[in-house]
Amino acid sequence: MRKLVAFLVNQGANVADAADIAQASMIKAYQRWGEIQHPKPWVYTVAARALVRKISEVREDLFEEVPEPTSLFPRPDAVGEWECQQEALRVLDGLPIRQRQVLAWTYSGFTPSEIAQQIGMNPEAVRASLKKARRAAAEKVRQCEEGQ
Repeated sequence: MRKLVAFLVNQGANVADAADIAQASMIKAYQRWGEIQHPKPWVYTVAARALVRKISEVREDLFEEVPEPTSLFPRPDAVGEWECQQEALRVLDGLPIRQRQVLAWTYSGFTPSEIAQQIGMNPEAVRASLKKARRAAAEKVRQCEEGQ
């Protein structure tokens, strides 16, 4: 669950929405367990599609809060770690959606060929998007470091 939630957060979801989508996706997997050939990619695809539907809804979050301790954020002393993750998310947030999507799948352990199969792209296009995303993210990090 934690990895699935992180995958969704890397694609732009807030923690609460990511947790809800992950839970719903796992429930769907349980309901169709006998039909699923490859559970991990199936669940990640279902979750990614649910996130796209959620993002397309018009709703504003007025501000981000430091999350209260939950099973997803169990240690109150991990706020520094959380802040670092938020900075990484700001870098990812500036990337085009396709590059961010490919990075999220990559961070979740999928190969370019597996990603291509799940999101309906050519493996070479996935590799190209991944390369562009890594370059853009590295440049944003460099700019942030120079600015501080």
